[in-house]
Amino acid sequence: MKKRKYYVVWEGRTKGIFNNWDDCKESIHQYEGAQYKSFSSEAEAIAASKMNYWQCVQKEKNNNAIVNTKGNTEIVRPSICVDAACSGNPGDMEYRGVDLETGKEIFHSKVFKEGTNNIGEFLALVHGLSLLKLRGFNHAIYSDSETAISWIKNRKCNTKLIKTLDNVELFELIKRAELWLEKNSYTTRILKWDTEKWGEIPADFGRK
Repeated sequence: MKKRKYYVVWEGRTKGIFNNWDDCKESIHQYEGAQYKSFSSEAEAIAASKMNYWQCVQKEKNNNAIVNTKGNTEIVRPSICVDAACSGNPGDMEYRGVDLETGKEIFHSKVFKEGTNNIGEFLALVHGLSLLKLRGFNHAIYSDSETAISWIKNRKCNTKLIKTLDNVELFELIKRAELWLEKNSYTTRILKWDTEKWGEIPADFGRK
């Protein structure tokens, strides 16, 4: 007997949870921009419906990324991964850190106006370094940004971004991050994530 599936429709003629494909299909068939996903249990569907579509998709992607790294002896553990997302260059920017073993989000910044991806990657690394030092953890930190890693080594955010009224707050944060690097020592290993071999970094926002 075929196992029943449940369907969440975020964008369609009728939004909500459906317990059969026919009703779901009626809602999304030939509907431009339809957003829907199937789940193996009603509980999963209910939990997913409380998120937006992209949050749900990204959560699954992150979980898959964690599973795909299990047993990979090349990856240093324990470790956290950091990444940034930016809607343009410059554009709205945010960054976050994720525990490699569990996929749990450890920190997530606010959205900053007129930022760049490299700045976000730099700030994410400093945030991770300061957090690990504060908690006394010996985790390594992975980043897929060679630029940000080099900035950390030089203790300087070498951005060419122009300061404006819209990104004053971001530049203040950069200044604080550089000051932290200047005044603090750390033993944390900062490592380059090998995207070609291991896939997207688990902290990836999935917006490419």
